[in-house]
Amino acid sequence: MSQALSAAAAGFGTGLSLIVAIGAQNAFVLRQGIRRDAVLAVVGICALSDALLIALGVGGVGALVVAWPGALSAVGWIGGLFLLGYGALAARRVLRPAGALSAEGEAAGSRRRAVLTCLAMTWLNPHVYLDTVFLLGSIAADRGPLRWTFGLGAAVASVCWFAALGFGARLLSRFLARPAAWRVLDALVAATMVALGVTLLAGA
Repeated sequence: MSQALSAAAAGFGTGLSLIVAIGAQNAFVLRQGIRRDAVLAVVGICALSDALLIALGVGGVGALVVAWPGALSAVGWIGGLFLLGYGALAARRVLRPAGALSAEGEAAGSRRRAVLTCLAMTWLNPHVYLDTVFLLGSIAADRGPLRWTFGLGAAVASVCWFAALGFGARLLSRFLARPAAWRVLDALVAATMVALGVTLLAGA
């Protein structure tokens, strides 16, 4: 039980670290939440999409490792280097922040437009496949039989984050509207990604 909880907690922390970085999807969810426009639909799309992609990553990479044990070492090296690069980019954002999130200047649109925009930002973004399918899948594969527990933790992190952004936007908007807040988040992301990258490379 303790190992399962540890794997789930690791998945939660890793998943959260990957999705909190400022980006178009997070900005869109926050803005929709501030306007209270199609919030449930937008949050549901983001969370369910992440859960599906995480499942594909955990199942796909896990099956590859079973068929070819040497793949774990290869995935460890590639995933570790990618994590270090991801951490470096997050650290760069700490030193050179992209700016605050703002919901001003745009009018609320139709539910259909909000849904289509959310789907496009989620499924047409190449980084989401790297983060969920490959990156989370490779880290989960290192957990062996507990890889699905790890994936579940990552999926729960996604639900919590998007729900917080969407439904708590009125409370979070003042905090997240400040560049300093995102610098703190990016600093945590950078530290987590570098630590995970070193761990993967050491075990490869």
